[in-house]
Amino acid sequence: MRELRVVGLDIDGKRIICEADGSGEKFILFPDDRLRAAVRGDKTGSTSSQNVSQTNDEVPNVLRPKEIQAKIRAGASVEQVASASGVDLARVERFAHPVLLERSRAAELATAAHPILADGPSILTLLETVTTSLIARGLSAEDTNWDAWRNEDGRWTVQMAWKAGLSDNVAHFRFTPGAHGGTVTALDDAASELIDPNFARPLRPVAAIPHFELEDEPEPLPEPEPDVEPEPAPPAAPKPRARKGKPPVPAWEDVLLGVRSSGQR
Repeated sequence: MRELRVVGLDIDGKRIICEADGSGEKFILFPDDRLRAAVRGDKTGSTSSQNVSQTNDEVPNVLRPKEIQAKIRAGASVEQVASASGVDLARVERFAHPVLLERSRAAELATAAHPILADGPSILTLLETVTTSLIARGLSAEDTNWDAWRNEDGRWTVQMAWKAGLSDNVAHFRFTPGAHGGTVTALDDAASELIDPNFARPLRPVAAIPHFELEDEPEPLPEPEPDVEPEPAPPAAPKPRARKGKPPVPAWEDVLLGVRSSGQR
């Protein structure tokens, strides 16, 4: 491998002129991000001789430590920064660690702040308020996650995440540090419902299930009769014949005395 030494800049001042020792052969280098990273000692991965002449648009952006920390402080994760910039994950983690601790501390302080209600700051802290709100609605107050990040205006946004059944929910607050723990203000509807004193109202209104009725319900079909021959009906009992009336026979006493059967003499 031949060694090159820097001679100076080209006429346009944008390229570096190098010379090979011994031969006097000259080379031109483009001062791209890969070269700057190599001068700083950053690891950008192995490169071939063909990649040395790549332009700035063809090389991945190498973030400086302050840029990495700025993105992490603004809410990005270590994986997001490493994937977007092409920087090694271990390098991002090294500079992101103190910022992640800062975010965690801000979220912890926000839970001790007092929510701003319609009539002023609440006596309860944010953590006490949302815990009471979740329990009143039959939800678990243990499965909550807190995070925070700093916005461009320097103020902190705090996020609370929780589960309700199979759904993942988040609420966002504006945290303002100050005396007695500072204050928090709801930034979305979910946050407003969590700090609402009317804890009986559900966090998510459930739509009524539509009831569909059949326009013409079919009449039930008659059950089939069993395939059995009917038994013959028993013969009707004969009606009693009316007896013809017979003249009454007079008693012997009536005959002797001359009394008629009609009772007349």
